[in-house]
Amino acid sequence: MSIKGNPAMKIAVLSGKGGTGKTLVSVNLASAAKNAVYMDCDVEEPNGHLFFKPEPVSTLPVTVKIPQVDENLCNGCRVCVGFCRFHALAMVGDKWMVFDDVCHSCGGCTLFCPQKALSEIDKPIGRVEVGRSDGVDVISGFLNPGQATGIPIIETMFAAESPQTKPVIVDCPPGSACIVMESIKDADYCVLVAEPTLFGLHNLKMVHELVKLFDKPYGVILNKCMPGTNPSKEYCKEEGIKILVELPFDDRIGELNSNGKILVHEDSKYEDLFSTLLKKINQEVAYETAVNPER
Repeated sequence: MSIKGNPAMKIAVLSGKGGTGKTLVSVNLASAAKNAVYMDCDVEEPNGHLFFKPEPVSTLPVTVKIPQVDENLCNGCRVCVGFCRFHALAMVGDKWMVFDDVCHSCGGCTLFCPQKALSEIDKPIGRVEVGRSDGVDVISGFLNPGQATGIPIIETMFAAESPQTKPVIVDCPPGSACIVMESIKDADYCVLVAEPTLFGLHNLKMVHELVKLFDKPYGVILNKCMPGTNPSKEYCKEEGIKILVELPFDDRIGELNSNGKILVHEDSKYEDLFSTLLKKINQEVAYETAVNPER
């Protein structure tokens, strides 16, 4: 974990579903930091780059290994088929087949083949784009349609991130699946974004359980707040969860966000709000480091 005063903390922003305001928070935290790294790990539907419009952009292709067969060596023994628990391999008559969409690229079939008939080839599954915008390094992952998992893309994104002396804001995928776990595993602090509805409460509980499982320090941002009952806020009070800030249901936010504008660049009120929020998170990280230095 980052030590007190070290700006190179890694903040993961997550929510139980899309449309909660996760990207809005992530983009504005990175912009408020002014000299930061923004990582869009929502590889199925990345949209942070639409706000930053980074340039120049360099592209890193991402591939995974899948098996191929040398039919001159294969004797149809089906050892590889029996080995694969994901049923990515099959023998239909005397024809060997690979279902690469369910292949987990473990390489075990190539190791167990008695005839050494199997080798591995690269299969493209997406790309990582790296650019820069107003002092922010923008790293975005793009998963090709129809691919089973974006974890290799997220691994490539973090590998592309050189040792940093500046804060890293990770815009996680929505939900709590494996791809989200990959995004938060090295985070110093998690920000949970929640809406003030019963559905929002359900999704808050989902990601709350996840960050507790990973033993990550965390706080909640309540977005789209209006007068009246707020089930997510009540849950935070009951569970003793720190509420970092309550963002109002504001037409100005909706207008700027829908036009691909960054709030902190357009409105001094929100520049102050997100700058203060960033300082608060930094204080939380410093406190957690002091209390739990083994983290």
